[in-house]
Amino acid sequence: MALFTFKGGIHPADGKELAKDQPIKEYLPKGECVYPVSQHIGAPAKPIVKKGDRVLAGQLIAEAGGFVSANIFSSVSGTVTKVEPRLTVAGAMVNSIVIDNDGLFETVEFSAKPYAEMTREEVIGAIKQAGIIGLGGAGFPTHVKLSPKDPDAIDNIIVNAAECEPYITADYRCMLECPEKMIDGLEIILDLFPKAKGIIGVEDNKPDAIKKLEGLVAGKDRISVAPLKTKYPQGAERSLIFATTGRSINSAMLPADAGCIVDNVATCMAISDAVKLGKPLYERVVTVSGDAVNAPGNFLVKSGTCVAELVDAAGGFKTQPEKIISGGPMMGMAMSSLNVPAQKAFSSLLTMTKDPVAASPVSACIRCGRCVSACPEFLMPTKLAQLADNHEIDRFEELNGAECVQCGSCSYVCPAKRPLAQSMATGRRQVLANRRARAAK
Repeated sequence: MALFTFKGGIHPADGKELAKDQPIKEYLPKGECVYPVSQHIGAPAKPIVKKGDRVLAGQLIAEAGGFVSANIFSSVSGTVTKVEPRLTVAGAMVNSIVIDNDGLFETVEFSAKPYAEMTREEVIGAIKQAGIIGLGGAGFPTHVKLSPKDPDAIDNIIVNAAECEPYITADYRCMLECPEKMIDGLEIILDLFPKAKGIIGVEDNKPDAIKKLEGLVAGKDRISVAPLKTKYPQGAERSLIFATTGRSINSAMLPADAGCIVDNVATCMAISDAVKLGKPLYERVVTVSGDAVNAPGNFLVKSGTCVAELVDAAGGFKTQPEKIISGGPMMGMAMSSLNVPAQKAFSSLLTMTKDPVAASPVSACIRCGRCVSACPEFLMPTKLAQLADNHEIDRFEELNGAECVQCGSCSYVCPAKRPLAQSMATGRRQVLANRRARAAK
């Protein structure tokens, strides 16, 4: 079987055996639910409910604050108790709607126009109304992504089913348990772009998912399954586009500039729900894993659920973790508190007994070049990290430091345990800030 791939990358231990065989279980929150009004790239949503209002699951509680923004819906029935700043997974205080969950989970009645009668604008409108964002982690509003400047130039719709981050198995379980919904979402997108073909990219460490998808798309002329070589960061947008189409993009480009649109498995499923059922985005599948919980698994989680409850859903801690991560261990965020809400883009909770990064002393660079070999963007991480640390941002930009995708491959392979990715991320942020400042003049 020919495998699609990219140059560079690494092979970390994937840890997926902890949760990959655990079927999706629905988890119903027990405590209050908290909905930050900024769960996406773009303008924060604007609350349309106030203290004392009773709401139902699936009810709109905050409207998009602009074109690049997204609606937010309640995932439970109950009473609004507060609209105030609350701590989020990222460690920021964000204005949030707090709902006292009554445990009844009364839901609004969803309705949708027959799909065959919907226009292109109505389909995109339904996706916008549902508050769908990229559920792979970026959080970019999907209706914006599906409204490129030149729709006729789009010839590839790529479903990111690689799930290359270690431990996370949520998309894998969705592909095994409800792949038809993902394919339905892809076909809806393809209908928006008649000249495009659909590609489902799946790493070859998921052979059962590949076999199942290939069976389901057999006879569908516009959809194919691309088996990907298992290698991190195969699921990164640039790596995936290159692997499946041979096209390259950089930091000054969008995937649409290469004729591509990339959407995650969960995003495609949400599109199907929104367009065919009129159901908004207020729940998603989340992996809870790591060696510090008793029963790792995959759970259908209501947005706004307190993350601490997910630990209980996974059987509680068997030992106190040294590190807790939102997302994957390579690109996720370390968490300082479990008393935060699971938001739309919250894909996994990892609990690690030990923190090997903190336990590894940093030493001097030995000039081995492993970071250069691992970098999927062909950069020189050791040099760029040095420039960033020395605040030589102009030189950092000259050497293409802004092309870093912050995958962490360089830090992972570094025998001196240098925080290369963190230094480069700091330099990249400064470059982008300087570009915005220049553009504003």
